[in-house]
Amino acid sequence: MANPMRTFASDNYAGVLPEIMSALTEEAQSGRHARAYGHDNVTNEARLLIHEIFNSSPDDPLPGVHFVFNGTGANILSIMACTHSYHAVICSDISHIICDESSSPETVTGVRLISIPTDENGKINVDIIEEKLDRIGDMHAAQPKMITIAQPTEYGTVYTIDELKQISNLAKKHNLYFHVDGARLFNAASSLNCTLRDITTAVGVDILSLGGTKAGLMYGEAVIIFNQSLLKSDDGQDNSLKYRHKQVMQLASKQRFIAIQFLTLLKNDFWKKSSEHSNGMAQLLKKRLESLPKKNDKPLIRITRPVETNAIFLEIPRDWYKPLSELFPFYMWRTKTSEVRLMCSFDTTENDIDRFINKMNELIQN
Repeated sequence: MANPMRTFASDNYAGVLPEIMSALTEEAQSGRHARAYGHDNVTNEARLLIHEIFNSSPDDPLPGVHFVFNGTGANILSIMACTHSYHAVICSDISHIICDESSSPETVTGVRLISIPTDENGKINVDIIEEKLDRIGDMHAAQPKMITIAQPTEYGTVYTIDELKQISNLAKKHNLYFHVDGARLFNAASSLNCTLRDITTAVGVDILSLGGTKAGLMYGEAVIIFNQSLLKSDDGQDNSLKYRHKQVMQLASKQRFIAIQFLTLLKNDFWKKSSEHSNGMAQLLKKRLESLPKKNDKPLIRITRPVETNAIFLEIPRDWYKPLSELFPFYMWRTKTSEVRLMCSFDTTENDIDRFINKMNELIQN
């Protein structure tokens, strides 16, 4: 039997946490029937746990929680919660919604995405955001209504709590909603050694796309609405987002099988197991890369971004990509400079790193 494929391509390539699979199997084999479309006890329990984790007090209003199939669906539903078709969403020029979700955000929601340049670490700052707000109130321009950031960024770097507060304050100053694409939010929280609340509700985030798949779920993400005004439609009806949830085809009939995964991941901060491991493996890989021998007193690789979560960006000799990616598939990020991205996952092992570094040493010797 051939050796199983191991990769540094994406945490999407990894399998499923054993504890998640056990929870799914137990629920599937329980013999219980349950109400469909999120009206079941498991989904309700998951919603209550999310309320407990993200809110500072049991007396705080319950957030709106909508479980969806994938990250693109989560981001689209978040945009729909905050905007009308004449609105605009401000995002970074390397954000997932503008680079990796095809044209679906604009096609489905009707909004315009306004991208702004990031700094070298993949972050957007309030000065550049504010430059895009000059035409608020001008009927000839798409009206900014939402600022979205990825936490961590597409470079795996992390917005500090102070940076998040600055963006949140700017959003509130201009009556904009603040959305966080948290596909890897657990990695960010582990990097900052903080709670999930510290980087969401405590800094004024209005709506969150919370990732599960990259953390070790089989599938599933959650849209969590903290701003209570977003739970009402224009005519004052409660929880208007439930209609949009169905409209964008993200409403699972057997929703408890998404909910049970989040319940398992969030109970007793179990999410830290996968995020701390993948972050730690990235640090080990970084250390091993930095210790590679030089050739003619010159390093052959260069780490290009700070390693703060489970991603490493580095420039490698162009002719290394094929033999390395045949052994461990990974992505070319920028062809011009031969910058590649290596991602560690909840199941990355030291043996994976050893084999990858050994192959690099072999290429250096040749």
